[in-house]
Amino acid sequence: MGERAAIWAARRLVRLLFALPDGLLAKLFGRPPDTAPELRPDAWAMGRVVSPIEDSRTDWEPVASRRTTEFLAAAVGRPVPGVTIEPRTVEGDGRRLDALLFTPTECGPSGPLLIHFHGGGWVQGSIRSHRSACAWLAAGTGVRVLSVEYRLAPEHPFPAQAEDALLAWRAVAADPGRFGAEPGRVGVIGDSAGAQMAAVLCLDLKAAGEPQPACQILIYPVTDCTGSMPSRETFGRGFYLTKARMDWFERCFVPAGEAADPRVSPLFAEDLDGLAPALVSVAVADPLRDEGVAYGEKLAAAGMPVTIDHMPMLHAWFNLIASRSSRKGHEVLAQRVNQLLG
Repeated sequence: MGERAAIWAARRLVRLLFALPDGLLAKLFGRPPDTAPELRPDAWAMGRVVSPIEDSRTDWEPVASRRTTEFLAAAVGRPVPGVTIEPRTVEGDGRRLDALLFTPTECGPSGPLLIHFHGGGWVQGSIRSHRSACAWLAAGTGVRVLSVEYRLAPEHPFPAQAEDALLAWRAVAADPGRFGAEPGRVGVIGDSAGAQMAAVLCLDLKAAGEPQPACQILIYPVTDCTGSMPSRETFGRGFYLTKARMDWFERCFVPAGEAADPRVSPLFAEDLDGLAPALVSVAVADPLRDEGVAYGEKLAAAGMPVTIDHMPMLHAWFNLIASRSSRKGHEVLAQRVNQLLG
């Protein structure tokens, strides 16, 4: 079977699964566990389907992992009408990063913009794997989204990702009109590892004495690469993202002895005063849940405006727009974005 045919078949299976009514899904896959009883039926069904495969894996290879990620993204994605997608670049420090600009058709010549950093454990994922999710985000919010490619580990471990995030931010800040952005209404958003990058970007801008983004939107962020939070164990198997997988990602990304560096683990930053207003959106059954909540609470303790949403889903819901629960999650996300960006 060719790749196109395989993607078509996988997409049909995904849509068939997620088209089943909640009651039937509950009968087929049972009730969610007591550790996360609020999980939506389609989210729990996904966990039951994919976890036997993920839980059995103990080693990965970056190139093969990237191919699998792109394949799965194509299978769970969905066409999004009403959004124009254009290739762009961001440049600085003698380097150039590829990007995609998502513009809702009703947008005027200038307005708010979100700079997006994709998830994938700093090892996999791309602006292509997150194409459907970013288009859905743009359509739901009416806000332009600039999704930026960045260097991946292990070929490029920390601090390459932080450097690329800062490059992208400064390129947009220097010429917002090129991206249809209104000065002062540019925020940052990321999912998983991309959320870690968005959080670190805000810390780096504070350290450099540069203006903060209009907001930081952190979707199931990695904030503690020491792996000390209980949810790493509680949801380490059986819920799609595994502890073993996170351990591998962090071995690829984090230089030896630097796991507690605040630019690796933002939770260990001592001074969070003056950072951008934040949304921290965690999935209730996710190894990263507790560290996301802890970072949101630490921002709030520092006096920063922050909202913490507990979404009744698994890790990666931002990308899984074929499911009802993910689309509902995007509705909540759109409301938060519009509140933060006006």
